[in-house]
Amino acid sequence: MADQRSARAERSSTGTKKKPPARKGPEHAARAACRSLEALISHPAEGVSAIRRSDDGWAVVVDVLEVPRIPDTTSLLASYEVQLDRSCELLEYTRVRRYRRGAADE
Repeated sequence: MADQRSARAERSSTGTKKKPPARKGPEHAARAACRSLEALISHPAEGVSAIRRSDDGWAVVVDVLEVPRIPDTTSLLASYEVQLDRSCELLEYTRVRRYRRGAADE
């Protein structure tokens, strides 16, 4: 009888379909981009100003504090475009803009 139960349990465990791996959404991609960029350039991320899905993953624009100054409105920030693959691993990054915190967008 115990053999029948174990055989039934074995069939049911192997007969079940596995769920496909969960897709990683924009929130996960944004966090992964910030972590990877901070580790590479040793500057703290201030936030994410843009994110879009690309053919092979994600493109994330991360704003970074590059030169802290007093007063804070004169600090220098930069925007980096970070390319991630589908599993949110870093492919490349590029600094696309550098600006003063208090400066308005043009």
